[in-house]
Amino acid sequence: MATLQEQFGDIDIYLFDQILRGNISPGMKIFDAGCGFGRNIVYLLREGYEVFGADPDPKAIDAVRQLAPHVRSDNFRVESIEANSFPDAFADVVICSAVLHFARDDDHFRSMLRGAWRTQKPGGIFFSRLASTIGAEHLVKHLSGRRYRMADGTERYLADEHLLMQWTADLGAHLVDPIKTTVVQNLRSMTTWILRKP
Repeated sequence: MATLQEQFGDIDIYLFDQILRGNISPGMKIFDAGCGFGRNIVYLLREGYEVFGADPDPKAIDAVRQLAPHVRSDNFRVESIEANSFPDAFADVVICSAVLHFARDDDHFRSMLRGAWRTQKPGGIFFSRLASTIGAEHLVKHLSGRRYRMADGTERYLADEHLLMQWTADLGAHLVDPIKTTVVQNLRSMTTWILRKP
């Protein structure tokens, strides 16, 4: 019998919550935009979901292809989110977890978000988790624009509630859940932003 680790990998608990609640269900096409080494797709691959991914790191994509030797290698591509070559409106679920805070500036954030969003089918779910200033204003040092140094020493592009709600409106989207934020003790703040495309 498989252990929980073997079954689910290191899946984000908030993504797992969407599966438990039926918002992500068998038969859906999944696009992991910025898939990294595939931590969020272990369970989805095991359960036979049709999974696709893009990441600019060739080592990450090699690792994901090894996780899924039965899947066409072209499902996983070495490319940026903003310039990914997947078709418009092909995915039921787009996962963009721990990715958008790597934006260099507002323009880069916009292009990353739009690159992922265009792959989303109408009625589909966009799952994003990103670093933010929400609840952690005292833990960050402003550098310029939306660039901050966080208490853990890393520099990130940090969203806030106003920005996320503005983008929700600009995309014509609806929140699947209220914006939820976890403040990691004295280090950083991570926000879950889940949208449904009209």
